[in-house]
Amino acid sequence: MVGKLSNFSIKSSQGHDAPRWYLWDGGFLALGRSAGVVPPHAHHAIQIVIAIDGMASIRSSRGDWRPGAGIIVRPDVVHSFDAQGSLAAMLMLDPESTEGTWLRTALVKEITLLPDTALSSCLAELRKFCEQPFASMEVRGLIRHCVLSLCAGEPPTRQRDPRVTTVLNAIRDSTNLRVSAETAAAMIHLSPSRFAHLFKQQVGLPFRRYMLWRKLTRATLAIARERTITAAAQAADFADAAHVTRTFQQMFGIPPSAMMQGEFFEISSPFELAR
Repeated sequence: MVGKLSNFSIKSSQGHDAPRWYLWDGGFLALGRSAGVVPPHAHHAIQIVIAIDGMASIRSSRGDWRPGAGIIVRPDVVHSFDAQGSLAAMLMLDPESTEGTWLRTALVKEITLLPDTALSSCLAELRKFCEQPFASMEVRGLIRHCVLSLCAGEPPTRQRDPRVTTVLNAIRDSTNLRVSAETAAAMIHLSPSRFAHLFKQQVGLPFRRYMLWRKLTRATLAIARERTITAAAQAADFADAAHVTRTFQQMFGIPPSAMMQGEFFEISSPFELAR
Protein backbone atom coordinates (compact mmCIF):
# COMPACT_ATOMS: atom_id res chain seq x y z
CA MET A 1 0.00 0.00 0.00
CA VAL A 2 2.63 2.51 0.97
CA GLY A 3 6.27 2.72 -0.02
CA LYS A 4 7.41 6.02 1.28
CA LEU A 5 4.28 7.12 3.07
CA SER A 6 4.11 10.29 0.98
CA ASN A 7 3.70 8.08 -2.12
CA PHE A 8 0.50 6.45 -0.92
CA SER A 9 -1.65 5.49 -3.90
CA ILE A 10 -4.71 3.29 -3.96
CA LYS A 11 -7.53 2.90 -6.45
CA SER A 12 -10.83 1.08 -6.31
CA SER A 13 -11.94 -1.62 -8.71
CA GLN A 14 -13.90 1.04 -10.62
CA GLY A 15 -10.69 2.96 -11.37
CA HIS A 16 -11.43 5.80 -8.96
CA ASP A 17 -8.79 7.19 -6.64
CA ALA A 18 -10.60 5.93 -3.54
CA PRO A 19 -10.75 2.40 -2.15
CA ARG A 20 -13.94 1.10 -0.56
CA TRP A 21 -13.93 0.36 3.16
CA TYR A 22 -16.64 -1.73 4.84
CA LEU A 23 -16.18 -1.21 8.58
CA TRP A 24 -17.64 -2.52 11.81
CA ASP A 25 -16.52 -2.33 15.43
CA GLY A 26 -13.63 -4.78 15.44
CA GLY A 27 -12.63 -5.06 11.80
CA PHE A 28 -13.00 -4.06 8.18
CA LEU A 29 -12.86 -5.15 4.56
CA ALA A 30 -10.96 -2.85 2.18
CA LEU A 31 -11.15 -3.23 -1.60
CA GLY A 32 -8.76 -1.31 -3.80
CA ARG A 33 -5.65 -1.18 -5.93
CA SER A 34 -2.43 -0.13 -4.25
CA ALA A 35 1.27 0.36 -4.86
CA GLY A 36 4.34 0.50 -2.63
CA VAL A 37 5.40 -1.12 0.62
CA VAL A 38 3.75 -0.92 4.03
CA PRO A 39 6.66 -0.80 6.53
CA PRO A 40 6.90 -3.24 9.49
CA HIS A 41 3.88 -3.16 11.79
CA ALA A 42 1.77 -5.46 13.97
CA HIS A 43 -1.91 -5.46 14.92
CA HIS A 44 -4.18 -7.74 16.91
CA ALA A 45 -6.45 -8.60 13.97
CA ILE A 46 -6.10 -11.65 11.76
CA GLN A 47 -5.19 -10.19 8.37
CA ILE A 48 -6.39 -11.85 5.17
CA VAL A 49 -5.26 -10.52 1.80
CA ILE A 50 -6.68 -11.86 -1.46
CA ALA A 51 -5.20 -10.53 -4.71
CA ILE A 52 -8.14 -10.39 -7.13
CA ASP A 53 -5.72 -9.81 -9.97
CA GLY A 54 -1.94 -10.08 -9.87
CA MET A 55 0.01 -11.02 -6.74
CA ALA A 56 0.90 -9.52 -3.37
CA SER A 57 4.05 -9.99 -1.28
CA ILE A 58 4.62 -10.37 2.45
CA ARG A 59 7.71 -10.35 4.64
CA SER A 60 8.07 -11.24 8.30
CA SER A 61 10.45 -9.43 10.63
CA ARG A 62 13.03 -12.17 10.03
CA GLY A 63 12.47 -13.36 6.46
CA ASP A 64 12.57 -12.47 2.78
CA TRP A 65 9.73 -11.25 0.60
CA ARG A 66 7.33 -14.03 -0.42
CA PRO A 67 4.74 -13.57 -3.19
CA GLY A 68 1.25 -15.02 -3.06
CA ALA A 69 -2.29 -14.52 -4.31
CA GLY A 70 -3.66 -15.25 -0.84
CA ILE A 71 -2.03 -14.42 2.51
CA ILE A 72 -3.09 -14.81 6.14
CA VAL A 73 -1.18 -13.19 9.02
CA ARG A 74 -1.75 -14.30 12.61
CA PRO A 75 -2.55 -11.68 15.26
CA ASP A 76 0.32 -9.59 16.70
CA VAL A 77 2.87 -10.71 14.09
CA VAL A 78 5.28 -8.06 12.79
CA HIS A 79 5.20 -7.96 8.99
CA SER A 80 5.67 -5.76 5.93
CA PHE A 81 3.28 -5.86 2.98
CA ASP A 82 3.39 -5.00 -0.71
CA ALA A 83 0.24 -5.31 -2.86
CA GLN A 84 2.39 -4.81 -5.99
CA GLY A 85 -0.29 -2.77 -7.73
CA SER A 86 -2.83 -5.57 -7.65
CA LEU A 87 -6.53 -5.14 -7.02
CA ALA A 88 -6.87 -6.74 -3.61
CA ALA A 89 -9.27 -7.42 -0.78
CA MET A 90 -7.84 -6.87 2.69
CA LEU A 91 -9.87 -8.23 5.59
CA MET A 92 -9.13 -7.54 9.25
CA LEU A 93 -10.86 -10.10 11.48
CA ASP A 94 -11.34 -9.99 15.25
CA PRO A 95 -9.39 -13.04 16.54
CA GLU A 96 -11.72 -13.27 19.57
CA SER A 97 -14.81 -13.75 17.37
CA THR A 98 -16.14 -17.29 16.93
CA GLU A 99 -14.97 -17.38 13.31
CA GLY A 100 -11.63 -15.80 14.17
CA THR A 101 -10.99 -18.45 16.81
CA TRP A 102 -11.86 -21.17 14.28
CA LEU A 103 -9.57 -19.75 11.58
CA ARG A 104 -6.72 -19.23 14.02
CA THR A 105 -6.71 -22.94 14.96
CA ALA A 106 -5.80 -23.75 11.34
CA LEU A 107 -2.89 -21.28 11.21
CA VAL A 108 0.22 -23.23 12.14
CA LYS A 109 2.60 -20.55 10.85
CA GLU A 110 2.77 -16.85 11.65
CA ILE A 111 2.27 -16.11 7.94
CA THR A 112 0.41 -18.52 5.66
CA LEU A 113 0.51 -18.40 1.84
CA LEU A 114 -2.71 -19.94 0.55
CA PRO A 115 -2.75 -22.42 -2.35
CA ASP A 116 -4.97 -21.70 -5.35
CA THR A 117 -7.35 -24.48 -4.36
CA ALA A 118 -8.11 -22.74 -1.05
CA LEU A 119 -8.76 -19.42 -2.80
CA SER A 120 -11.04 -20.48 -5.65
CA SER A 121 -14.45 -20.00 -3.97
CA CYS A 122 -13.53 -16.78 -2.19
CA LEU A 123 -11.82 -15.32 -5.24
CA ALA A 124 -14.79 -16.01 -7.52
CA GLU A 125 -17.20 -14.24 -5.17
CA LEU A 126 -14.87 -11.25 -4.70
CA ARG A 127 -14.53 -10.82 -8.46
CA LYS A 128 -18.29 -10.96 -8.86
CA PHE A 129 -18.74 -8.40 -6.08
CA CYS A 130 -16.30 -6.00 -7.78
CA GLU A 131 -17.64 -6.48 -11.31
CA GLN A 132 -21.36 -7.10 -10.70
CA PRO A 133 -22.16 -5.79 -7.21
CA PHE A 134 -25.92 -5.91 -7.65
CA ALA A 135 -25.81 -9.55 -8.75
CA SER A 136 -23.43 -10.70 -6.02
CA MET A 137 -23.65 -11.61 -2.35
CA GLU A 138 -24.54 -8.92 0.18
CA VAL A 139 -21.27 -7.65 1.67
CA ARG A 140 -21.71 -9.20 5.14
CA GLY A 141 -22.46 -12.57 3.54
CA LEU A 142 -19.46 -12.17 1.25
CA ILE A 143 -17.14 -11.47 4.20
CA ARG A 144 -18.43 -14.50 6.12
CA HIS A 145 -18.17 -16.68 3.03
CA CYS A 146 -14.53 -15.73 2.47
CA VAL A 147 -13.54 -16.40 6.09
CA LEU A 148 -15.46 -19.67 6.43
CA SER A 149 -14.04 -20.95 3.12
CA LEU A 150 -10.58 -20.67 4.73
CA CYS A 151 -11.51 -22.40 8.00
CA ALA A 152 -10.42 -26.03 8.09
CA GLY A 153 -12.20 -28.96 9.73
CA GLU A 154 -14.83 -28.62 12.43
CA PRO A 155 -15.18 -25.56 14.69
CA PRO A 156 -12.90 -25.89 17.73
CA THR A 157 -14.49 -27.41 20.81
CA ARG A 158 -12.03 -25.82 23.23
CA GLN A 159 -13.55 -22.69 24.71
CA ARG A 160 -11.89 -19.58 26.08
CA ASP A 161 -11.93 -19.19 29.84
CA PRO A 162 -15.43 -17.79 30.56
CA ARG A 163 -13.99 -15.16 32.90
CA VAL A 164 -11.93 -13.67 30.07
CA THR A 165 -14.95 -13.87 27.76
CA THR A 166 -16.94 -11.90 30.34
CA VAL A 167 -14.33 -9.13 30.32
CA LEU A 168 -14.05 -9.06 26.52
CA ASN A 169 -17.80 -8.76 26.08
CA ALA A 170 -18.05 -6.05 28.73
CA ILE A 171 -15.42 -4.01 26.88
CA ARG A 172 -17.15 -4.46 23.51
CA ASP A 173 -20.55 -3.52 24.94
CA SER A 174 -19.31 -0.42 26.76
CA THR A 175 -18.78 3.08 25.44
CA ASN A 176 -16.14 3.56 28.16
CA LEU A 177 -12.64 2.64 26.98
CA ARG A 178 -10.94 3.65 30.23
CA VAL A 179 -11.26 0.20 31.78
CA SER A 180 -8.19 -0.53 33.91
CA ALA A 181 -6.73 -3.96 34.58
CA GLU A 182 -7.78 -3.56 38.23
CA THR A 183 -11.40 -2.85 37.23
CA ALA A 184 -11.45 -5.79 34.84
CA ALA A 185 -9.95 -8.09 37.48
CA ALA A 186 -12.57 -7.04 40.03
CA MET A 187 -15.30 -7.76 37.46
CA ILE A 188 -14.42 -11.47 37.56
CA HIS A 189 -13.20 -11.61 41.18
CA LEU A 190 -9.49 -12.11 40.49
CA SER A 191 -6.44 -10.31 41.82
CA PRO A 192 -4.85 -7.91 39.30
CA SER A 193 -1.75 -10.11 38.98
CA ARG A 194 -3.75 -13.30 38.41
CA PHE A 195 -5.98 -11.52 35.91
CA ALA A 196 -2.99 -10.11 34.00
CA HIS A 197 -1.50 -13.59 33.65
CA LEU A 198 -4.79 -15.21 32.62
CA PHE A 199 -5.66 -12.49 30.10
CA LYS A 200 -2.30 -12.64 28.32
CA GLN A 201 -2.42 -16.44 28.29
CA GLN A 202 -5.90 -16.50 26.75
CA VAL A 203 -5.80 -13.49 24.41
CA GLY A 204 -2.12 -13.39 23.48
CA LEU A 205 -1.17 -9.88 24.51
CA PRO A 206 -1.20 -7.79 27.73
CA PHE A 207 -4.48 -6.20 28.80
CA ARG A 208 -3.19 -2.64 28.34
CA ARG A 209 -2.08 -3.40 24.78
CA TYR A 210 -5.44 -5.00 24.06
CA MET A 211 -7.25 -1.89 25.27
CA LEU A 212 -5.09 0.24 22.97
CA TRP A 213 -6.14 -2.02 20.08
CA ARG A 214 -9.82 -1.63 21.01
CA LYS A 215 -9.38 2.14 21.09
CA LEU A 216 -7.86 2.01 17.61
CA THR A 217 -10.78 -0.01 16.21
CA ARG A 218 -13.17 2.61 17.60
CA ALA A 219 -10.99 5.39 16.19
CA THR A 220 -11.08 3.74 12.76
CA LEU A 221 -14.87 3.84 12.81
CA ALA A 222 -14.79 7.45 13.97
CA ILE A 223 -12.47 8.42 11.12
CA ALA A 224 -15.02 6.98 8.68
CA ARG A 225 -17.88 8.84 10.36
CA GLU A 226 -16.26 12.19 11.13
CA ARG A 227 -13.43 12.42 8.58
CA THR A 228 -11.11 14.13 11.06
CA ILE A 229 -8.39 12.60 13.21
CA THR A 230 -9.14 15.02 16.05
CA ALA A 231 -12.75 13.80 16.21
CA ALA A 232 -11.52 10.20 16.12
CA ALA A 233 -9.19 10.89 19.06
CA GLN A 234 -12.08 12.28 21.11
CA ALA A 235 -14.45 9.45 20.18
CA ALA A 236 -11.95 6.72 21.07
CA ASP A 237 -10.43 8.33 24.19
CA PHE A 238 -6.97 9.01 22.77
CA ALA A 239 -4.99 11.87 24.26
CA ASP A 240 -4.96 13.80 20.97
CA ALA A 241 -4.73 13.43 17.19
CA ALA A 242 -0.97 12.82 17.38
CA HIS A 243 -1.56 9.82 19.66
CA VAL A 244 -4.07 8.36 17.16
CA THR A 245 -1.62 8.88 14.31
CA ARG A 246 1.29 7.22 16.13
CA THR A 247 -0.82 4.22 17.17
CA PHE A 248 -2.36 3.86 13.71
CA GLN A 249 1.08 3.80 12.07
CA GLN A 250 2.47 1.34 14.61
CA MET A 251 -0.41 -1.09 14.15
CA PHE A 252 -1.36 -0.62 10.47
CA GLY A 253 1.87 0.73 9.01
CA ILE A 254 0.17 3.74 7.39
CA PRO A 255 -1.04 7.10 8.72
CA PRO A 256 -4.79 7.52 9.30
CA SER A 257 -4.79 10.34 6.73
CA ALA A 258 -4.20 7.69 4.04
CA MET A 259 -7.39 5.92 5.06
CA MET A 260 -9.43 9.10 4.68
CA GLN A 261 -9.07 8.88 0.90
CA GLY A 262 -11.64 6.09 0.84
CA GLU A 263 -15.37 5.60 0.41
CA PHE A 264 -16.82 4.30 3.70
CA PHE A 265 -19.71 1.97 4.41
CA GLU A 266 -20.45 1.10 8.04
CA ILE A 267 -21.99 -2.34 8.52
CA SER A 268 -22.92 -4.52 11.48
CA SER A 269 -20.36 -7.18 12.37
CA PRO A 270 -20.46 -10.22 10.05
CA PHE A 271 -19.12 -12.39 12.88
CA GLU A 272 -20.38 -13.91 16.08
CA LEU A 273 -18.94 -12.99 19.46
CA ALA A 274 -18.49 -15.70 22.07
CA ARG A 275 -20.94 -15.35 24.95
